[in-house]
Amino acid sequence: MDMETLKRVITSQKESQQELFKIEKIVKRDLNLAKIKKLLSHPNILAILGVRRSGKSVLSLLVLENEKFGYINFFDERLRNLNADDLDMVVQAFYELYGSTDYFIFDEIQKITGWERFVSRIRTSKRIIITGSNSDLLRGQLSTFITGRHIDIHLFPFSFREYLRIKDVTLEQNWFYSPITIAFVKRSLEDYMEKGGFPEVVKYGTKFLMEIYRDIIENDIINQNKIRKSESIRNLTRYLISNTGKEITYNSLGPVIGLYNVHTVAKYVHFVENSYLIFLVERFSFKLKEPYKAPKKVYSIDMGLTNATAFAVGENKGRIIENIVFLELLRRKSYSESDMEIYYWKDHQGREVDFVLRENKLVKQLIQVTCASSLERVERREVDSLVRASEDLKTEELMVITWDYGGEETVDKKRIQFLPLWKWLLVEGNQN
Repeated sequence: MDMETLKRVITSQKESQQELFKIEKIVKRDLNLAKIKKLLSHPNILAILGVRRSGKSVLSLLVLENEKFGYINFFDERLRNLNADDLDMVVQAFYELYGSTDYFIFDEIQKITGWERFVSRIRTSKRIIITGSNSDLLRGQLSTFITGRHIDIHLFPFSFREYLRIKDVTLEQNWFYSPITIAFVKRSLEDYMEKGGFPEVVKYGTKFLMEIYRDIIENDIINQNKIRKSESIRNLTRYLISNTGKEITYNSLGPVIGLYNVHTVAKYVHFVENSYLIFLVERFSFKLKEPYKAPKKVYSIDMGLTNATAFAVGENKGRIIENIVFLELLRRKSYSESDMEIYYWKDHQGREVDFVLRENKLVKQLIQVTCASSLERVERREVDSLVRASEDLKTEELMVITWDYGGEETVDKKRIQFLPLWKWLLVEGNQN
């Protein structure tokens, strides 16, 4: 690629950024930008990772909002012939256009084969943000080239709090005592459960959901991994997101999608997981090998995406609520840089608890999720399972997240806190 063409692309991308910030409402995310910027030092690399179209580029621009920086998005089709040997020319183009700078944002740089050596070399003198839509981005060769450390932040589609923010909803102090406000929040939550939290979808409507889904399937899964059996992985992906909140095994998945080699199935599931389209949760056990042998539970990145593409998930409100709780737990883990680990629990009698939260090798909390709107509608087996898991895992912090019931109950000498989903999302979880 010649220098003049490269300059035109860089200039065009900068103009698009400036136009975006003029005409679009940029929503404050549930992250501390000042804290993130402090992580940005050389020779470290700051990586902002997450599902496609979740707002990684905008977040990186906000982190450097008051700095002079060079930005380039390598996913631009005009850069399709760019290779690793051209990356020094990219830096030179920035210098010739805008003068010297210590900051660079390399958006979707993994599109350039061999990019790792370039970034490893210039990180010693430059402050670098890279973004990517693949969770394997910082594994493999980059870890070999980097002798220092990299810091990664995982970004997710909008939380319910961010969703209200983009809708210009302001909640007054002590709003949760107002029946009128609570009713409005619950209606908004139902809307969020249906449409999800992808920024474009929240702003412009659900018509973008299929486009986002196709982009992830075609670019981040099939093309990224050079998959030949493309129809098999399309079927696998749809099956996985249709079974959010359910247990899966690689052996059981094979016949469903017509792949009978368990290693191929495991590899394909790994590709889907790497794209951030799904997450797998292991069963908790104090035995080292048990979590790897037991079935895993699968969750989707976004309920709007799932509702638009999956089989009849929207008919099961309990599974939707469970998925939303899981994603919020992931956000809190990622955004607060917590060491929290998330598991589920199940014993040999089939009693199950949705989420086991462990930190520093100690089980801190057990969470059960239900769509019940009153205590009477909470199934006894869900409470009994919580009590049994409490005894097994030696923890007393027990919670049931409901649709619309709050209170505290004592069952078999165990205190259990009940919280409505809306309150858990907006009040109990407000750490920002």
